[in-house]
Amino acid sequence: MKLNVKNIRYLAADDWRVLTAVEMGSRNHEIVPTPLIAQIASIRSGTGVHKCISSLAKIGLIAKVKNAKYDGYRLTYGGLDYLSLHTHTKSKTVYSVGNQVGVGKESDIYVCADETGKQLILKIHRLGRISFRNVKANRDYLRNRNSGSWMYMSRLAAMKEYEFMKILRREGFPVPEPIGQNRHTIVMSLVNAFPMRQISTVGDSAGLYAELLSLIVQLAQHGLIHGDFNEFNILVEEKANEEDDSQPPTLIPTIIDFPQMVSIDHANAEYYFDRDVACIKRFFSRRFGFTSDEPGPYFRESIKVVKKRLDVEVEASGFSRKMAKDLEIYMKSVGVDGDGGADEKDSSNEADEEDELDDGVVADVSGDEEGFGAEEELDMPPATEYKANETLLSSLTSSLTVLDIRDMDPLPSLDEVKPPPKPTISTKAAKAKAGWSI
Repeated sequence: MKLNVKNIRYLAADDWRVLTAVEMGSRNHEIVPTPLIAQIASIRSGTGVHKCISSLAKIGLIAKVKNAKYDGYRLTYGGLDYLSLHTHTKSKTVYSVGNQVGVGKESDIYVCADETGKQLILKIHRLGRISFRNVKANRDYLRNRNSGSWMYMSRLAAMKEYEFMKILRREGFPVPEPIGQNRHTIVMSLVNAFPMRQISTVGDSAGLYAELLSLIVQLAQHGLIHGDFNEFNILVEEKANEEDDSQPPTLIPTIIDFPQMVSIDHANAEYYFDRDVACIKRFFSRRFGFTSDEPGPYFRESIKVVKKRLDVEVEASGFSRKMAKDLEIYMKSVGVDGDGGADEKDSSNEADEEDELDDGVVADVSGDEEGFGAEEELDMPPATEYKANETLLSSLTSSLTVLDIRDMDPLPSLDEVKPPPKPTISTKAAKAKAGWSI
């Protein structure tokens, strides 16, 4: 799904109350009943609730499932995007959103700006996107690939990445500055650099190679392994030599993308470490024609001297071990725990070629980016098409909903929106005062 923020300025206070009510109702319901939405939103006029629901469904922020057993709506990724941006706006983190500058396997990258006009980066996690091929093949929309679990996992990925960015930035590692995080989005500083995969030649390939391998070792000595350390997740910035202009510019690498980062205590820590090293060696050999004559580095030698256990510190900061385990199981199940750049990450392009499925429920083949109309319904496949295939992912997602999470990012409070004023006079008294015949 592509981010379309042109409608966010037209949402009234009641619209935000209803959208927040759908999100809160998703705690216990995959499809939130309409009466429950009205109850949570606490809008006095019953017709006002239905009007808001119709408006939100028209622009694709909520959607209705046709074969549901009761009348209700579910939150879409578009609705989650709007709620997240609304929170960022209230906290004055984001003032405007610009063009899309990148598409990952499981995320979208946009340029945004704060109130001062400073350009920032908005990263929106969208776990579940590369599963669309399996969805279309298996027609398993509700059990193994339900939208609630995708939103839950996207939120976990954003939380994990934000926590790692904060702690790595504090320790002096070359990572973007984290500005804010809400739900499945992260706002970070804009790095004036190019992805290493776009660079054809460098002046000092040996120096850059040594610095990147040194970063892998330093991460391990701090208790962490990136897990997807390759040319796609490394930005290279050129900094001119101010003292001597004749000298070639200095290359400064910046590491990005941390949802798959693991601890050195992980069962497959050595495998991920060796894979990160192999990715850098393979890329420098193919792209720059540089091959080091020194073996290694090796995992066991790197962790002989552990300077600090940042992995333990991140776990203590709110991202619990259970959250990390849930996210790891999910990412392994759908194959997004890092591919080492072996296939040039063609899935980034495939995401644009595959007709932008809306939350894994139905393909929008019409190309209409406005979302589903108020009267349109999402047609679900008949129950006979489901296959009894109990997998590890199925057991995980069956117990997860959009908001089944305890963290430092609480649900938005409806108290922030003032309810409509109550009448000071009864209807009967008002008619009598107006001279009506009662």
